[in-house]
Amino acid sequence: MSDKRFHVLGIGNAIVDVLARTDDAFLESREMVKGGMTLIDEITAGNLYGEMQAPMEQSGGSAANTIAAMASLGSDCAFIGKVCDDLLGERFTDAIREIGVTFETAPAQDTTSTARCLIFVTPDAQRTMLTYLGTCVELGPRDIDADMVADAQITYLEGYLWDPPEAKEAFIRAATIAHEAGNKVSLSLSDAFCVDRHRDDFLQLLEGHVDILFANEDEITSLYQVDEFDDALQYVRGHCEIAALTRSENGSVIVSGDEIHVIDAAPVTEVVDTTGAGDAYAAGFLYGMTHHLGLRDAAHVGSVAAAEVISHMGARPAEPLGSLIEHKLNLKN
Repeated sequence: MSDKRFHVLGIGNAIVDVLARTDDAFLESREMVKGGMTLIDEITAGNLYGEMQAPMEQSGGSAANTIAAMASLGSDCAFIGKVCDDLLGERFTDAIREIGVTFETAPAQDTTSTARCLIFVTPDAQRTMLTYLGTCVELGPRDIDADMVADAQITYLEGYLWDPPEAKEAFIRAATIAHEAGNKVSLSLSDAFCVDRHRDDFLQLLEGHVDILFANEDEITSLYQVDEFDDALQYVRGHCEIAALTRSENGSVIVSGDEIHVIDAAPVTEVVDTTGAGDAYAAGFLYGMTHHLGLRDAAHVGSVAAAEVISHMGARPAEPLGSLIEHKLNLKN
């Protein structure tokens, strides 16, 4: 049994998600990159928000979604991310604390507004994200609580953090503290377009700062600039301790040295919205890693968590994942 206070500490962009249904014609008319994440300014965010039909607001952000799902599984978690002292900042703070996550990052004063991600969901359940980072870009090394990092079995970082320079420094500081304390560091590549922007840096990170990598098929093939998933798999196996690679309806592949596990996707009656699928999968897998499950069982937990999230609108669980996992996989918290 670990003597650490937290199973996982997540560090990432504190964002409020705004979700709405739309169609491909709407995306095309506004030249949106379907399935990707595009950074936008505050004016564009305001204009697009006005065009959303029946929008639904929910606290979000990739790493924050993972931490929320882990809390739903019964894990002890914390989160570090920057919000503004405004209405959206209050909503984000209240929501993450209500689910039992420790969140102590001080809100920014007299600055840009809290970040928001406008998520357009098409009939095929694909999500297209346009993100105004706002206060997120102000996350810096000074916001990293060294004691909190040292007291977490795993520090989980999102690739989107590599966009703002200050957050990049915070990223490296957190990873260094975690390793000095004998803990693990995990990274999600976040988005294929994010990988395109920071490929060389991410490759260097895998060599010295990352123990557990999460990536989907597009992200990992982009990272190694190859066309075939199997080629990317061979490259990544020597770059970090564990790589958990997701393949949508084709399940996932776990690579750890000479060990490879191919895991089926968990069945779902209807795919409604794929927002947060990778975040939920990471939550389940990290739950397994911090609760003494093997790689295969950890991946199965991730698959079930992802299946729950894609069965409804929104990136966070609609039902307690702990009881769901126990029922479907016969695993105890």
